[in-house]
Amino acid sequence: MQRRQFLQAGALASSALWLGLSGTSQAVWATSAQLTNPWLRLERVNRLTLFLARAEMGQDVYTTLTFLIAEELDHPVDLIRIEMAPVNPAVYGNTLLGGLQLTGGSTSVRDAWGKLRLVGATARALLLQAAAQHFGVAVSECRPEAGLVRCGSRQATYGELAALAAQQTLAQAATPKPPGQYRLLGRRLPRLDTPAKVRGQAQFGTDVHPPGMLSAGVSMCPVIGGKVAFVDDAQARAVPGVHGIYTLPDGVAVVAEDFHQVSQAREKLKIRWDTSGLPLPANNAAIDAILAKAADTQPGYVVKQTGQAPTASAKAGQVRATYQQPMLAHAALEPMNCSVSISADACHVWGPFQSSQLVSGTAAAITGLAAEKIHVHTTFLGGGFGRKLEIDCVSQALQIAKLSQKPIRLIWSREDDTQHDFYRPPALHQFAGELDSDGRLQMLTGKLVSPSPLLHLNPGVAKLGFDMYMIEGFKEFVYDVPNLRLETVMQDVGMRVGFWRGVGHNLNAFAAESFMDEMAQGNGQDPLAFRLRHLDKQPRARAVLQAVAEQANWGRVRADRHQGLALWHCYGSYVAVVAEVSSQNGEPRVHKLSCAIDCGFALRPSQIEAQIEGGLLWGYSSAMRNRITVKDGAVVEDNFDAYPLLRFADVPEVDVRVLGSDLAPSGVGEAGVPVVAPAIANAWARASGKRLRSMPFLSD
Repeated sequence: MQRRQFLQAGALASSALWLGLSGTSQAVWATSAQLTNPWLRLERVNRLTLFLARAEMGQDVYTTLTFLIAEELDHPVDLIRIEMAPVNPAVYGNTLLGGLQLTGGSTSVRDAWGKLRLVGATARALLLQAAAQHFGVAVSECRPEAGLVRCGSRQATYGELAALAAQQTLAQAATPKPPGQYRLLGRRLPRLDTPAKVRGQAQFGTDVHPPGMLSAGVSMCPVIGGKVAFVDDAQARAVPGVHGIYTLPDGVAVVAEDFHQVSQAREKLKIRWDTSGLPLPANNAAIDAILAKAADTQPGYVVKQTGQAPTASAKAGQVRATYQQPMLAHAALEPMNCSVSISADACHVWGPFQSSQLVSGTAAAITGLAAEKIHVHTTFLGGGFGRKLEIDCVSQALQIAKLSQKPIRLIWSREDDTQHDFYRPPALHQFAGELDSDGRLQMLTGKLVSPSPLLHLNPGVAKLGFDMYMIEGFKEFVYDVPNLRLETVMQDVGMRVGFWRGVGHNLNAFAAESFMDEMAQGNGQDPLAFRLRHLDKQPRARAVLQAVAEQANWGRVRADRHQGLALWHCYGSYVAVVAEVSSQNGEPRVHKLSCAIDCGFALRPSQIEAQIEGGLLWGYSSAMRNRITVKDGAVVEDNFDAYPLLRFADVPEVDVRVLGSDLAPSGVGEAGVPVVAPAIANAWARASGKRLRSMPFLSD
């Protein structure tokens, strides 16, 4: 049994105990006339609460996971309350991410699919058994309906049956419904969180305002990792409303009545920074040189290999190409923020967190309080994309609250957020390939050189020799090549890097799918036909590719338009994109993005389309204009004028098609990102004869 399979099986076995499937576990359910377990609480007043174990950052887990429960229980959606689950990774851990209690990797629905359906099915079985006992009939004569159990002309609410249901023992595990019986899942229904967001009632991190809360900000060294050597805060302390100024390990904090006063005081701080001992890259050229040297000198971790190990030496007939990608900022519309209140016997932390577990552990370490005295309150996230998995802002807020002995809300400015990010790693790829006499790939090598996004959270990665997130996409490589070798090299460049939406997939897809096109076009083959020739063993990938070609009218666009495509297997889904471009002032102008995706059973088709649309535009925006520039070890870009996001005037037409499937649902939230850049680059090569092997694609 593989480790992932073991973790999944273990999680479901544990849930069976929580759900009262053995005679020893009934006490878990029976509490004060209610039916309860770690995931659900059904009270006598007929109030049902779902404990949500994943953060809502726009991907719609708030609605989708609620629907999973409502579907199995036959319970009205509008009568289900949502509460964020407490920190308890033994119960709420993500089995697809090593059991950690966190949101990421397009895993929320995949992880919940088995768990919550079993939770709901078990609760339904217990309620039916309780109703049968109550009415003195066989279970087969009882049926659930909209929060009731009906038995002929008699009925009882779930709440009325809760106490009796808590006393039941099931002879065998409950069975979730087959999809053919679904009334919610698979339909186009509105999101549950939309009304609160439209009315301004939804609570995001910066909406938190505990009693007596003060505002805080931190002046940080322009070079990430620099320390405070000297600070003169006399003028800053004189600003009206300032309560205190505190030196932290990574900056100087100002606490004041409001954010405006904090900003005024920060401007008056006089700080001398110490950057000695830091491994500073002088500029982007230095970073590129480090990656290039590692690519030429360091052996890689072999991710996937078939046939004989291809040689790296150039020879006649071999096509070779190098691709480069810059560091990128996350640029979420909601900047980093965190609110903290500390007392002698409790610490409360509020904010937009992707991992309540990491926040809880950080709070316990800084405050010295026991884990049970740490209370993490996860709000809605105004964009996460991997950045709000990090705890640097949380750590600062906890330190400030501890030093000031006041409840505080720390908000980073846009400049703070852009210049002190955990950036998407810069990357260099080397690819080489050979065709046989029939024009099929007979050899392909690919080598990624990049810093590890995981290393700062798990130093043990260095001993392994590979980062599981860097190999994403390579290990799922779909094309059939007799002699294949894909490898990765972890190479530090002296900059802080982390998880960025799509992680390894978006790095590897750009290079691999660009190179597939180069191999096809260099031999005069149609890129679509070339890919299909290498997908005989991948029926789902073939179907997605053929679907998007039909959808985009491949090869049948107006004369001044040109098409490029890309296919990728990521997060269990198969996704393909056709980009339609023209030339505008000698640079690519994207007019349309057509996308087809097979993500297994489509629980929420409209939201899948929305997530893919968002991913496509995210990938498009970052590929066209964005890069992080380093000068003397510091990041140059500071706000959206220097790091522009996609404007409405530049948004292309987007057409998404979700292919039907009866397979278990797979990941969606990040699946649209990796395929955009290579599709645009491939289209531009056909339009101009010029190959885009580095980003950003636009000169300005």
